[in-house]
Amino acid sequence: MRAVIVFLLSALIPLSHCQSHDPFAWLYGPHSHRFGSLLGNTNGGQCPDECDCPPTFPVAMYCDGRGLTAMPTIPSRVKYLYLQNNAITAVPDSALVNATNLVWLMMHGNQLTSGSIGEKAFMQMEGLERLYLQYNNLTAFPSNLPRTLRDLRIDHNKIEKVTTADLEGMDNLTILYLHDNSVTDLGSSLKSLKSLMLLDISDNKLTKVPDALPEHLHQLYMQSNSIDSLPDGFLGSFSQLQYIRIAHNQLTDKGIPANAFNVTGLVELDLSYNKLERIPPVSTTLQHLYLQANQIKEFTLGSFCSIVDVTNFSKLQTLRLDGNEISREDIPADSALCLRLANNIEV
Repeated sequence: MRAVIVFLLSALIPLSHCQSHDPFAWLYGPHSHRFGSLLGNTNGGQCPDECDCPPTFPVAMYCDGRGLTAMPTIPSRVKYLYLQNNAITAVPDSALVNATNLVWLMMHGNQLTSGSIGEKAFMQMEGLERLYLQYNNLTAFPSNLPRTLRDLRIDHNKIEKVTTADLEGMDNLTILYLHDNSVTDLGSSLKSLKSLMLLDISDNKLTKVPDALPEHLHQLYMQSNSIDSLPDGFLGSFSQLQYIRIAHNQLTDKGIPANAFNVTGLVELDLSYNKLERIPPVSTTLQHLYLQANQIKEFTLGSFCSIVDVTNFSKLQTLRLDGNEISREDIPADSALCLRLANNIEV
């Protein structure tokens, strides 16, 4: 029996030496933790060593949180590219020339500056829908962004100005996160965004409401600016707007036109942390109203109901008036008839 074992072992040794490579090297080799690099679809190029390309999802490339300082080589098959949370400092014109099939590009949490992104870097992308550039060091919009974008997140940068050319032609854009920048005036740069539904321009340096806001907006966030007044007919052109947040601004009673918020369809209105002295009239369809931390001195029931009967009453569920100059004793006794659905009134 011992002779047989020795014979079998001796037969295996030359066989292993005649192979061009060890067929089991992937078990202990440098790529043992990246099955995508070995087993994934390699059409359009190999997966870079510093990234992962799952064999079950070969059109995705995961390079997030790898400490990268430069753009990796991108196979042309890749549609979903994750480069977030690295230290990438530049996107040269040639960096994405092979990535014409990208649909998602995640580059948030890097060290990009406006000058480090090539003017032609994004020009070859004909199907890009989602671009995340938040938490970088951009001072302006990158040039020639794809007009196919649906979701653009460029918040938490240092952008000071947005021009009409930056967004012109983006007919498909539905989400724009521009908050936490240093924008002082948007002018009419948003007017071409025909499909925009969510706009967040909070935490900037705006002193007025942007001109020509897209009419199909569903959510509008403008909190933490320096806006002191609203234009006449502010909400008249919006047919789908349901959520407005203008908290932490400089609004006064004089700066709000009569019946500015008395429009149907509005669900939530946040006017907290302003300088209001009275409750502005609101629609009976409004469900949530936040007025805390103003200077309101009177509870005006007429702001909620001009007429009270069986069918005509306020749909308000949440009302916050804490941090003003009124107390619970200032609420009229008959308010229960008007605010019959309000289960949370804070004074």
